Amino acid sequence: MAPRILIVEDDPTQRRILEEMIKRFGCEATAVESGAAGLEFLASPAGNGTELIVLDLVMPEMDGLEFIEKLNAHRVQLPVIVQTAQGSIETVIKAMRTGADDFVVKPVSPERLKVSIQNLLKVNALTEEVKRLNNKVGGALTFDDLIASSQIMANVLKLGQRGAQSNIPILIEGESGVGKEMVARAIQGESERARKPFVAVNCGAIPENLVESTLFGHEKGSFTGATAKHIGKFQEADGGTLFLDEVAELPLDMQVKLLRALQEGEIDPVGSRKPVKVNFRLISATNRNMIEMVKQGQFREDLYYRLNVFPIMVPPLRERIDDIVGLVEHFITRFAAEEGRKVRGITRQAAEMLTKYQWPGNVRQLENTVFRAIVLCEGDVLTVDDFPQIAALVDGYEVSIPAAPLQKTNDVLPSGEDAIIGIDDTPVQSNGAEVSDGMALGIPAVTDGGHIRRLDEVEADMIRLALHRYRGQMSEVARKLGIGRSTLYRKMRDLGLESKTP
Repeated sequence: MAPRILIVEDDPTQRRILEEMIKRFGCEATAVESGAAGLEFLASPAGNGTELIVLDLVMPEMDGLEFIEKLNAHRVQLPVIVQTAQGSIETVIKAMRTGADDFVVKPVSPERLKVSIQNLLKVNALTEEVKRLNNKVGGALTFDDLIASSQIMANVLKLGQRGAQSNIPILIEGESGVGKEMVARAIQGESERARKPFVAVNCGAIPENLVESTLFGHEKGSFTGATAKHIGKFQEADGGTLFLDEVAELPLDMQVKLLRALQEGEIDPVGSRKPVKVNFRLISATNRNMIEMVKQGQFREDLYYRLNVFPIMVPPLRERIDDIVGLVEHFITRFAAEEGRKVRGITRQAAEMLTKYQWPGNVRQLENTVFRAIVLCEGDVLTVDDFPQIAALVDGYEVSIPAAPLQKTNDVLPSGEDAIIGIDDTPVQSNGAEVSDGMALGIPAVTDGGHIRRLDEVEADMIRLALHRYRGQMSEVARKLGIGRSTLYRKMRDLGLESKTP
């Protein structure tokens, strides 16, 4: 999604110039003629998505400084670039003290304005990401923090907000990787238990012999190896929320104890002589068909109906295409900051390609895909070439693959030499004779002077040949070359193959 920028400028000529300039930067521009019109636009539904303001300081009726002061009372986090024909340091200092984030001097240089916009949008995105992470850690994540703009997710958010208003047990269903835990955290963040403990437990990851001790705790000496008292997850969540992920994986005997904890509000730690009262809000999640498990006797029916009081189904990513670009931009901001890369966005073509893929691994797969692309990217935006695995699976998209080496077959090489390694994976003997008419794909093993070529040169040609033969499918290329995929990427970078096109 292109960043939305508001232009507040009273001069109609300057307004049109700025509008066209900002559109060429790949942003959406809305222009108004006065400070009052700008504040009115920001207060309207159309102005909710505005991410940055380019503001003229000298305007009739309401000047730029007054505009900033009134803006700060409502949307202090919105970055502002002021433009002025008065380049005096006093004017700039006054504007910055009032709340402006940067300034440009008229006539505005396109390069200067572009850099300023990019920097402020990046800072703003990082600020939002830090805020989101702080809310997550502090148990105050809300549904406003979730990236879910699709209509199908609007229903999920509405159900979650309703469920957050009570202590009712909630069962979140959905495929693996759709973001069930984020929905659970948002439910807590909008409930009366916000900022209280949020204890997440993956029931499928606990060894069967440790499930009871992990969930309910144990007393010192209650079994071999219990050298100290252990507080279980239920007690850790006392006063807050207990999130049981993959709850369908619980053994049947633990299902009985969970049912008692829900009904009575108390647990029995291993080795304890008396039950312990606990006050927790339970949210469960599963990617299994629990009705079928109940029918097959794999899950207790009474516990299922106790957990499934308020079900929420989170749809897979392939059904919420409108969320993909927003998620990609979120992951770019996060991973570019974590990895110290200067990647600031994604091309329209690459974004369209990602929306056409089915994403069987859902949001988790998308997250890892963007992470890999950030590491591979050599420019400042992600392109189709940074997603070779996805491009190979989506019709209509191709990755720029380094050209396989071409060798003229009428070149006569020294007799007795294996002059060319052929594309059919078998050596082609030249022995001083022409191999065939025209051109043939192959890797020369010797130089024109009859000397053996450098190993890194031959290796580069071999990688080009494999990329060409297997159409850029990196897993297959790495497998045929007998190296790991990460090693292949590293060799391509070291040999300068990534940026070359056929």
